[in-house]
Amino acid sequence: MTTASGDRITIMLVDDHALVRDGLRRIFETQSDFEVVAEAGDSHAAVSLATRHRPDVVLLDVEIPGDHVTTTVRRIREATPDTEVVVLSVYDSPELVGRLLDLGIRGYLLKSATWHQLVAAVRGAGHKSSAVLLAVSMDSLSRMNAPPPRVLSPRELDVLRLAAEARTNLQIARSLHLSEATVKRHLRSIFAKLNAVSRIDAVNKAVAASLIGPPNSKGNTSVPRRRPPMIG
Repeated sequence: MTTASGDRITIMLVDDHALVRDGLRRIFETQSDFEVVAEAGDSHAAVSLATRHRPDVVLLDVEIPGDHVTTTVRRIREATPDTEVVVLSVYDSPELVGRLLDLGIRGYLLKSATWHQLVAAVRGAGHKSSAVLLAVSMDSLSRMNAPPPRVLSPRELDVLRLAAEARTNLQIARSLHLSEATVKRHLRSIFAKLNAVSRIDAVNKAVAASLIGPPNSKGNTSVPRRRPPMIG
């Protein structure tokens, strides 16, 4: 079976750590049917280089500087529709996996996955296999079709958007004309509803579930567009 670029599967590596990219490159160099044609360290370079090189597969780290991973995947898919995307992640998040599957990724692997799983995911994507390889926990798989997290109240969303801007409890309280104790109470409720362990975790889960938009370049949190229900 051949790929869009010929006998070899061409790959672009996207990770903000040069050592990680070097390690991934070495893995793929052991396989005669792979060729790494480009590397990028942030989302904007990833889209630009994918547009230029049009690789068969982009291996994309979930957390790189620039746009949210969902935006990066969407922009790559729009710029070069024949390119498949496989995501590497430290987040075992069914909400995020669901959103990325909606965008057409061909694999989602935790960084605890084996190199055999990684090679299989990239090879399958490169050959346009109908299968999607998910190397996530059983808990995450079981939660993917579970009901979405309890919806946050409008006030809780206000608090979380400001928390996403790295504001302190006092700053949030002043912005919303609340007491600091009330802000803390809202944050405890948010953590409970999202099953989050920290502000960053709550923000990430809320963004993944489209409850709030990702912070923009000025540090403000955008309002998400209404979209159809998603997996997870």
